Amino acid sequence: MDAQIAETVQTARGLIGADVAGVTLLTLHGRGRFGLVFTGFQRSLERKIAVKLVPRDKVTARGFIGEAAVAAALDHPNIVAVFDVGEYGEYLYIAMQLVDGDSLRTLIKRRLRHPSPSQRYVDLPTVLRTVAHTLDALAYANRSGVVHQDVKPGNILIERGSGRSYLADFGIARTEQTEEESALVRGTPLYMPPEQARGEATDARADVFATGVTLWESLSGTLPVPSFSSLKLVGIKARKPHAFFKQTPSESSERIDKELEAIIQKATASHKDDRYADCAEFLEEIKEYADKKLGLML
Repeated sequence: MDAQIAETVQTARGLIGADVAGVTLLTLHGRGRFGLVFTGFQRSLERKIAVKLVPRDKVTARGFIGEAAVAAALDHPNIVAVFDVGEYGEYLYIAMQLVDGDSLRTLIKRRLRHPSPSQRYVDLPTVLRTVAHTLDALAYANRSGVVHQDVKPGNILIERGSGRSYLADFGIARTEQTEEESALVRGTPLYMPPEQARGEATDARADVFATGVTLWESLSGTLPVPSFSSLKLVGIKARKPHAFFKQTPSESSERIDKELEAIIQKATASHKDDRYADCAEFLEEIKEYADKKLGLML
């Protein structure tokens, strides 16, 4: 166990049993980019929920509360619901819907460890269903004036049993009211489009790009990209986006046929004008492919 993980475990143990705005923290559910996510019991409604705790020195209160406000305003069956936001000692917290399941990232990694080569990838119906749910959520958010800007497997949760997917973490979302910060690059390098890497204003096509990369990774297990630091990856995306992916989708995985490759390549085009106009258009392509190839109605 490395020092950072050990410190996280120790911090989490110290918080178990704490009362956060009427919610008793029960177990550590996961680790986010800046803080910890716990399973908690909300006594007033006698239900389990998730509570995200972030140290004040990791994020500004204004930004954190802004994340909660953006997410709370979005009411969609494939977006994690936010119930409350506030302060707890040296932490800021968001109380939200608890999804009983795993992230798409966890599912991809777990499958890659499977002893049977034929079982090392997430099955196609699950991938298409998950991407369709995500695109439906994004199309709704985009229509509401919100660009997520950080779509990736780790921010997509898949509910155990139902298979329903939920989009989480609107921490760096851009809204119509967001002040322009052209010099500020925020997001995850592997999934951000070139314009985001350059610090330019984003629109729905940024979410199209990130979801296209997520679709690609879900099918191939890994992405054919350079093994550089995050800073270098951002630089490549910004200056030489055509050199970022070292293989085509079909070259990276035999599971990706030419039709699916065309969909992925359009979604992940370097220039935003060459991508799907929005997530709704991307969704229709996924639905048509699923129906034609698998007889799957999404």
